[in-house]
Amino acid sequence: MSRIGKNPVAIPEGVSLDITDNLITVKGKLGELTQEFSAISIKIEEGHVILERSSEHKDHKAKHGLYRALIFNMIQGVTTGWSKELELVGVGYRASNQGNKLDLALGFSHNIVLNIAPEVKVETVSDKGKNPIIKLTSHDKQLVGQVAAKIRGFRAPEPYKGKGIKFVGEVLRRKAGKSA
Repeated sequence: MSRIGKNPVAIPEGVSLDITDNLITVKGKLGELTQEFSAISIKIEEGHVILERSSEHKDHKAKHGLYRALIFNMIQGVTTGWSKELELVGVGYRASNQGNKLDLALGFSHNIVLNIAPEVKVETVSDKGKNPIIKLTSHDKQLVGQVAAKIRGFRAPEPYKGKGIKFVGEVLRRKAGKSA
């Protein structure tokens, strides 16, 4: 049996779950999320969500743990939210935002202007003597990760000097340069 899938998910105060056909909807103080599911039966018992699979088929075993993790992430997202922080490392790298429009100066001949989904809140921090930081927050973990990966993809960190856009706390594998 799946170690992750068999663990029940606790439903905190202020969160409501609605299961109709093959769709689960989670509502909380930060928003509402929906997810389709298949091959798994979902029950709500005594303030916990319990997932059971119909057979021991390999696909059903994989989805058992997957849907449990997705439901847990949805519940945590509508209660506390998710956030990612990106750091711009490099001379002249800058970031600014007006609402949900992010303006990045990454050493190209032009600035990159990115319109970010309205569900994601963007904040840029530029302190003197420190690298600029982009903070992304939302109730949807998948969306935050996708937007962060898109921003990081504009200038991924390179292994020699470490210049580029990296996640805060990310450890880069550095290479030695030319040995003369």
